[in-house]
Amino acid sequence: MERFNEVEQGREISGRMLKGLEIRKKNLEAKLTRIADDIAERKDDTIDFKRMGIDHLFVDESHKFKNLTFTTRHDRIAGLGNSEGSQRALNLLFAIRTIQERTGKDLGATFLSGTTISNSLTELYLLFKYLRPQALEKQGIGTFDAWAAVFARKSTDYEFSVTNEIIQKERFRTFIKVPELGAFYAEICDFRTAKDIGIDRPEKHEILHHIPPTPEQEAFIQKLMEFARTGNAELLGREKLSEREEKAKMLIATDYARKMSLDMRMISPSYEDHIDNKASHCARLIHDYYRKYEREKGTQFVFSDLGTYKPDEWNVYSEIKRKLTDDYGIPASEIRFIQECKTEAAKKAMIAGMNAGSIRVLFGSTEMLGTGVNAQQRAVAVHHLDTPWVPSALEQRDGRAIRKGNEVVKFHAGNKVDVIIYAVEKSLDSYKFNLLHNKQLFINQLKTNSLGSRSIDEGGMDEATGMNFSEYVAVLSGNTDLLEKARLDKKVIAMESERKNFLYERDTARSQLAKLQGAVEFHEKKIAEAGKDRTVFEEQVKKNEDGTYQNPIRIDGVEESRDIKTIARRLKEYEEKARTGGEHMPIGELYGFQLSVKSEASMKESFDFVDNRFFVKGCGSIYYTYNNGHLAEDPKLACMNFLNALEKIPRVVESHRKELAATQAKIPTFETMVSAVWKKEEELQELKRQAAELDRKIALSLKKEDNSEVKPEETVAPDATIAVDVPLREELKRERSSERNHTDWKEIREDEKVKPSIKSGRW
Repeated sequence: MERFNEVEQGREISGRMLKGLEIRKKNLEAKLTRIADDIAERKDDTIDFKRMGIDHLFVDESHKFKNLTFTTRHDRIAGLGNSEGSQRALNLLFAIRTIQERTGKDLGATFLSGTTISNSLTELYLLFKYLRPQALEKQGIGTFDAWAAVFARKSTDYEFSVTNEIIQKERFRTFIKVPELGAFYAEICDFRTAKDIGIDRPEKHEILHHIPPTPEQEAFIQKLMEFARTGNAELLGREKLSEREEKAKMLIATDYARKMSLDMRMISPSYEDHIDNKASHCARLIHDYYRKYEREKGTQFVFSDLGTYKPDEWNVYSEIKRKLTDDYGIPASEIRFIQECKTEAAKKAMIAGMNAGSIRVLFGSTEMLGTGVNAQQRAVAVHHLDTPWVPSALEQRDGRAIRKGNEVVKFHAGNKVDVIIYAVEKSLDSYKFNLLHNKQLFINQLKTNSLGSRSIDEGGMDEATGMNFSEYVAVLSGNTDLLEKARLDKKVIAMESERKNFLYERDTARSQLAKLQGAVEFHEKKIAEAGKDRTVFEEQVKKNEDGTYQNPIRIDGVEESRDIKTIARRLKEYEEKARTGGEHMPIGELYGFQLSVKSEASMKESFDFVDNRFFVKGCGSIYYTYNNGHLAEDPKLACMNFLNALEKIPRVVESHRKELAATQAKIPTFETMVSAVWKKEEELQELKRQAAELDRKIALSLKKEDNSEVKPEETVAPDATIAVDVPLREELKRERSSERNHTDWKEIREDEKVKPSIKSGRW
């Protein structure tokens, strides 16, 4: 509740916002009261968490607890979900806070998840709220708004509510101080990929399959651009936009563009089938894979969140199945839809059919087929007819085939699964995939703390708001500048990452070289000291007639005694009773060398005890020991401990000489690394120059498009809040100097008459 009393850290808020926060405060107080009453009623039969003695929690699939309550003056923040949160997440927060209060420290829980960040970096705040409350407090961050003020920049768009109302939506698409954010996250994150831990699973061979637009799509693209400019809904065959719909015009335009790209019959049943639409291309490629892996009964997944299977309606799934059966002769029984499964038993049977190879092609949406389907044993290809809105969804789709236990690709396809992304040219497909790809790169780099850029832009296109008007028109008109800019960014990202790794390795080498040089000095000093000790010992030592060394040991308290048992008894007294506080205490002499005892705190069988060890001090700083400084039980052997230690001097000299030689042998390699110069700096600067030039070109073209947009007159109520798009484009593009990481992908262009290779081979 204290967060509501800290209403805004260092900022003024409007009376309207304050009223909203007061309402939320009352609602939360009522909620907490209900919970307290419920606990009180069940006190007799409910175990109190505080009394259970739990000092740590392990939370598997922790992303299921992401819907945590938070306080903000901003409403509808993308990526954070409902600010009210869920009871399950609140219960977990209470449990973790109980542990943290008891220990007086952060953490108190271990979160296990493959998707700690599924879509936006804003999700990090909730992780920090769970696990690092004290660290946030030290930084003066007590609310989401304070966190966003430090690490994010906001833009505002429109979206439809569930009641069809037009509402404002704030997005934090731009993040600043990224290295600091990554370092803060790295303090609590141990990120491991399947490759890191040696999981035997296939690699992804990604293919971006370009499809030229059909004549009908070309014509409709022109209508979409005109609609985006004017808002004339009649161009799309719908009634005039209402005032609310006018505000969400770009959301409507984006939705139509997605449907148009998938199949024109998604727009209207009056359109005819075409040999070059996505359904036709997908059917051809499915057939190619089907025949190529016929002997192995290779299976394929086909994903689309649009045009999903409905028994009594036209849909893309059924259309592709029709083509596969009628045009390519694939048995209908081998082509199934996940939506057919109405029970868990039916779903298990379908999965078993895929693993057995009796079902060869399975269609589904991300929600129904993307999780909980372990049908990977024969999977050779994954087809994406559309691109989902969040990176984690794409990973979930690919994960149906790219997982441990895929036997067919392991033994027959070079352990690689082909992942085909279908993209209609002059549509939003490639651009949307670029944004998703970049966002996934940001997330992965943040998890590994390898981001070098000070700021990143996640992109301005999402499920709720569509995309910016100017970029929309530029992409649909065939202007390749935006895509070219994305490709340039990726090249710069790769080189920035390479440079960062180079500089890191050079700094590491410099540090290692300094350690090696210090080690050389250390070993040379020890060789000199031990050499002097050997000379002194050889000059002073006396031998018996049989050639063995005499042991004229002198111990304080029994200086005059030469009786072995008396000397041994005195040494045992030191062993049992000496308390030197970790310092060497002189106790005698042998051949001019000082003998000493040293008390060291230790532990044995879970009990603390003092361990007294015995040493012979050399002429310099070396202390020699025998049997790790511990005395033998036999009196004679106990008295021989120090003489045995002195006899080890030659071995000490030889040991340091070997270490010195090994250390000196390593130095030239590190000297070469330290003096190395990164040879691609000029190339990187040239790429940045090209990117900046393209930025200016894009800015000019987008400005022209903005000026060409027809702005219909609007009547706004006096108390209405008008949202403005605040992308901070120019400033952000300067900051975005392309310092992101890079993963390239293969492009297959249909107009070049090159079909995607379904042979193995890393792209």
